[in-house]
Amino acid sequence: MAVLKVKFTKTKRDKLAQILWILNWVSVVSGIILFSLGLFLKIEIKKRNEVMAKGDINSVPNMLISVGVIACIINFLGGKICYDCSDANKFSRWKLVMLPYIVCTFCFTFCILVGALMCYTMRNELEESLYLGLRDAIKFYKDTDIPGRCFLKKTVDLLQIGFRCCGNNGFRDWFEIQWVSPRYLNMASKEVLDRLKSNVDGKFLVDGVPFSCCNPSSPRPCIQYQLTNNSAHYNYDFLTEELNIWMKGCREALLDYYTGIMRTIGIAALLIWLFELSVLIGVRYLQTAMKNVLLLGDLEGESDGWLLENSFVETAKYNISIIKNLGKANQISTVSGMNDPNINVQNTDCDKTNITTKSIPAAR
Repeated sequence: MAVLKVKFTKTKRDKLAQILWILNWVSVVSGIILFSLGLFLKIEIKKRNEVMAKGDINSVPNMLISVGVIACIINFLGGKICYDCSDANKFSRWKLVMLPYIVCTFCFTFCILVGALMCYTMRNELEESLYLGLRDAIKFYKDTDIPGRCFLKKTVDLLQIGFRCCGNNGFRDWFEIQWVSPRYLNMASKEVLDRLKSNVDGKFLVDGVPFSCCNPSSPRPCIQYQLTNNSAHYNYDFLTEELNIWMKGCREALLDYYTGIMRTIGIAALLIWLFELSVLIGVRYLQTAMKNVLLLGDLEGESDGWLLENSFVETAKYNISIIKNLGKANQISTVSGMNDPNINVQNTDCDKTNITTKSIPAAR
């Protein structure tokens, strides 16, 4: 029994073909949107590439870009097919192509769904990439004279100012590394020498942060050095007073930023997937309706259209049997009395003539 069978008249078939022709062109625009969203996300990730570790974080934008390009090609072809389906004579040219086209388009719409879901599952990979990348960027913050690292100070400062953050997890990350370049340390100073000797690794560690951590909205002048020393500042209590530096870590700030972008892209991709699926359902109805018109031979008459010719269970069993027998297609049975399992041909007496066999005369 056919699934979701609908009866179509000649007028309904023509209207369906015209509507699907328009919707396929709209789908081309949706493919351009997917491509643009993927390109935008790729550019945004590349902007902060210096503070991200190498990984699979580009898989989502690459997926969206690829799906967008394929969407434009498939829907352009679909528009041409639907336009020709308004004429039964032109449909005969696409009759053998439409079913493979529908199958390929169904697989493609599944890729759109996968791309949309990847936008929501990318958070963990992105968080790990940001953690490792920011850790190394902060670690090499002081290396302003080393080629390949000299840009990191500017990158981190602009990042902290732009996203109103400080450190990787927070401002205390700066307490654990030497972020002041050795060229700006006075080695004749007793205080500097004492700090270098007090550290096992010989690093100059201070309870201070770079200027880019300062909050310009604070009414008090920025306290970026001796943050934990109450006596170093007038009317200051480290434990109770709100510090005038950014409290949020840059990893959290960047993660929130990219999560917001990917959530928006994911919603857009899901809407495009639903739209593409609805167009595909319409194309399937048009294909079956036009196919049945040709079988009936009455181009002006009514015809049935459906999603599946048989039930879901029967269709699944049929497809599974085809897949199982794919490897046996070229095999020839050598056992007498056995037929090819892939061929189910009914023997009929049609077009057969009775031929009288003449016996060979015996030799005398």
